[in-house]
Amino acid sequence: MKSIIYIEKNPTTNMLRNVSLELANKAYSLMQPYNGEVVGIFTGDTLPENCDELFKYGMHRLIHYTNPKLANLQSTAYKNIIMQMIRAEDPEIVLFGATHNGRDIAPLIASACRTGLTADCTQLYIDDYKDKGKILFQMRPAFGGNILATIITPEARPMMASVREGVMLLPEEKLNHPVKTEPFTIDFKDEWIVNEFLEIAPKQKKVDFSTADIIVAGGAGIGNKQNFELVRQLAHVLGGEIGATRAAVDFGFVEKDHQIGQTGAVVRPKLYIACGISGQIQHRAGMEESQKIIAINKDPNAPIFGIAHRGIVGDLTEIIPTIIHYLKEED
Repeated sequence: MKSIIYIEKNPTTNMLRNVSLELANKAYSLMQPYNGEVVGIFTGDTLPENCDELFKYGMHRLIHYTNPKLANLQSTAYKNIIMQMIRAEDPEIVLFGATHNGRDIAPLIASACRTGLTADCTQLYIDDYKDKGKILFQMRPAFGGNILATIITPEARPMMASVREGVMLLPEEKLNHPVKTEPFTIDFKDEWIVNEFLEIAPKQKKVDFSTADIIVAGGAGIGNKQNFELVRQLAHVLGGEIGATRAAVDFGFVEKDHQIGQTGAVVRPKLYIACGISGQIQHRAGMEESQKIIAINKDPNAPIFGIAHRGIVGDLTEIIPTIIHYLKEED
């Protein structure tokens, strides 16, 4: 059995995206029981500077094609190159990161392979299915996050899925796989370059959850934009970052950059304080791996209490100011 993972880098730093490391480790855990192989494929202008890190998380080989003309995403060129790599390797499984590039390329590849693609998976595992042998079970929230769907592709190969950054945990212990990188030979055609990039304007990130040990998040239960200021104040006192549910963003309580959940960021802080958050599955998908979760909600039956390590039932407009008061007294 063989699994291919699509490797990406950050074009501004020339370093691997974290999702590539997460895919390497996940693919390795999937392949390990079957003595399978994990092969990374990369195409772009230059290899990431730290691509050796991939082998510490389970990748066995990295095949690559680089060309200065591929400095920016050229969908047609990337599709043609990756398809040739896939045909040469003949894998059972192909995994992409659900990044801007991954979401652009993965459907093109799936269509060319005449196979299915499950996007934004939160869990992957291999098991037997009827008389089809071992297949990839792909789980993701569906119908607005109201159910967790398990999707399979029993008839077609390869089985394809994309995974959002931060969903798959990285282990503390690293492997010691030898570094094996192999250039891929291809007859590159200039007609594959169909886009002309006049200017690249990188979006400045307003929120960086990756470095936040503490996140204080608010949901629709906050009530209004004025009450959301309590979330900001508590986050400020704790030295944490501000998070929010999709509902809080849709109501205009806070900017979309702060959104956490199925359609926002995936976070794993040391402490996550959920204020006025009911705890529906679409939000839990983005924060349930937090080391410590404290929930504040006036509804004692709110689903958030099912995953919280500590819960406070009551009016958050009274509870949060009290917490802030005692925190300031300790200072």
